[in-house]
Amino acid sequence: MSKRLDKKIYETELKALQAKLVDMQAWVQSSGARIVVIFEGRDAAGKGSTIKRITEYLNPRVTRIAALPAPTEREKTQWYFQRYIAQLPAAGEIVLMDRSWYNRAGVEHVMGYCSNAEYHRFLHQVPIFERMLVEDGIILLKYWFSVSDVEQENRFQSRNEDPMRRWKLSPNDVLSITKWEDYSRAKDTMMVQTDIPEAPWFEVDNEDKRRGRINMIHHLLSKIPYAEVERPEIEIPERPEAGGYERPPRDRGEIVDDYASSLTA
Repeated sequence: MSKRLDKKIYETELKALQAKLVDMQAWVQSSGARIVVIFEGRDAAGKGSTIKRITEYLNPRVTRIAALPAPTEREKTQWYFQRYIAQLPAAGEIVLMDRSWYNRAGVEHVMGYCSNAEYHRFLHQVPIFERMLVEDGIILLKYWFSVSDVEQENRFQSRNEDPMRRWKLSPNDVLSITKWEDYSRAKDTMMVQTDIPEAPWFEVDNEDKRRGRINMIHHLLSKIPYAEVERPEIEIPERPEAGGYERPPRDRGEIVDDYASSLTA
């Protein structure tokens, strides 16, 4: 990939793409479409920051992020896909999956959190499961975010040194450095087994986050057959004359202190 995208070009194009995402969301609401977008990839590959840019101006009641925690003891006894099914969209909804059922093909397999039988059953079932979703009318898009081992380590170091982002670094994340080749083999197997015509994988080179975000959002928009929806004009009425209402006295203790004034004193 070429050098880092200029910040001004990036910000200008990002705003234009975000405006198109708003148009796309309006079409989803109007048409009753159901969209699932899966974000997978290396730890620190930039999935979360891309999701943040996609959702920045969207309605959270329409565009929902699904980032499931580790399964409970009860969920571990369910059919593997069961808890993910509960996250699927209804008509007029978009679900962005910050990691997904593909946990089983990656971290669960590499870290030994599932048995070999469970792993191979997953690889057999997931193409069937995804074909069922697409057959039922769901638009399913799957993105894999790629990053080099050097860049991943740089991002880990940056998170570790930043108290505002240290929460994003877990013990499992750090272990991915020592298991780089194991994750590479798991990813290669996953791609071979689950890259199906009905739901292919799309790879995002995210070595430069600016380029990766722009490329991914542009591609996402190109894969959804949305059209501009005519929205009704909204007139803001004039405020009527006051009708004699008087606000009752309030105890000053209920009002939040004006802390901001101390910043300019």
